Amino acid sequence: MPPQPESLPPHHSPAAASPEPSPTPPPSLLHLSFNQDQACFAAAADNGFRIYDCNPFRELFRREFDDGGIGQVEMLFRCNILALVGGGSHPQYPPNKVMIWDDHLGRCIGELSFRAAIETFLNPKGLCAVSHLSDSLVLACPGLHKGQIRVEHYAQKKTKFISAHDSRIACFALTLDGQLIATASTKGTLIRIFDTDQGTLLQEVRRGANAAEIYSLAFSSTAQWLAVSSDKGTVHVFSLKVNSSIPQNEKSQNSSNSDAAVTPSNSSRSFIKFKGVLPKYFNSEWSVAQFHLQEGTQYTVAFGQQKNTVIILGMDGSFYRCQFDPAQGGEMTKLEYHNILEPEPETAL
Repeated sequence: MPPQPESLPPHHSPAAASPEPSPTPPPSLLHLSFNQDQACFAAAADNGFRIYDCNPFRELFRREFDDGGIGQVEMLFRCNILALVGGGSHPQYPPNKVMIWDDHLGRCIGELSFRAAIETFLNPKGLCAVSHLSDSLVLACPGLHKGQIRVEHYAQKKTKFISAHDSRIACFALTLDGQLIATASTKGTLIRIFDTDQGTLLQEVRRGANAAEIYSLAFSSTAQWLAVSSDKGTVHVFSLKVNSSIPQNEKSQNSSNSDAAVTPSNSSRSFIKFKGVLPKYFNSEWSVAQFHLQEGTQYTVAFGQQKNTVIILGMDGSFYRCQFDPAQGGEMTKLEYHNILEPEPETAL
């Protein structure tokens, strides 16, 4: 005889049952950032922070605070040390301090305090970039004038100012070795690539004809591709013709993967014979591949560990892994999608 269901105690009768508590609303994301090799990313929220693997996509750990939010979190490769800055309506830490968090201990082990802002031109986004090779320490930040980039070469004890744009700087990114920098202005139509040592303009590519806010720029590991995201909802991948100081043997090993240099099929080379006759717009270098997303959402981009892949993170919690065809170009293929603010569906046993 099958077991009979147990009856509820009298004081727990269905009529007198308490209503189920309302589900807790998802946290609000405040910042997203990749680690140095772009294999992981960190998400700062109004209730703490989370760390994720990109491939395979999975949450590694999260830390939640009852009394405050994290406005920015930065990883140090894959180690247990992170940098935190308070944020949100109730910051967990003062916004003028960088807290050094040891996740093995589950607490802060130090802090960096700043009495005043660093001396730069107007920099509401706090733009700054640092190279990631130990023998080539380079830091870039806005210069003292509109459209200017300041580059500090610490190994050479040299400072270089680059007049990159007529408009205010909106976004920039360094290569791993810090020898190249990609810049965009508040106009957002052109992206320029400079040599950081001499400040020489090496290449200029066009995102589009209309003004846009550039959210993110990212070089591939061997500086042969550049990814760009903007408020237009499109991620562009450009083929670069410049060289960084990545060892030649590493470049040759990667010649068949996502860093292979090709000439896009939609290149402006067909207009070369009209150069000087047609407007500069027609002679511009256009992107090899594109991926279209929702307009208005802020996206951060990086190149994935797999062949010809791009990782896209959205402030709406979205995670995309896409693949582009370096020979044919065109629309990228979506390989994977997740939303870190929504629970993953359970797998049936």
